Amino acid sequence: MKNQVLDFTIFIEQDEDGIFVAKVPDIEGCYTQGKTLQEVLERIKEAIEVCLEADKEDVNPMKFIGIQKVQVEKCTSVLNNN
Repeated sequence: MKNQVLDFTIFIEQDEDGIFVAKVPDIEGCYTQGKTLQEVLERIKEAIEVCLEADKEDVNPMKFIGIQKVQVEKCTSVLNNN
């Protein structure tokens, strides 16, 4: 049996406590965290392997196009206590 090599795009963010959080958009529920970038990269590879073993359907990674940050205003309503 030949192994297939899959390339996944992952998102890495840092929370308010400095912990790195990695997510795989192509695999629902596949995410992990780590104290360092190296740790979170090692852990996300393990998480992907576990998710692929548990998911019996074929996962086909999408083609990565790019990331764009978008800014929107949030309307906050003020409650009137009259």
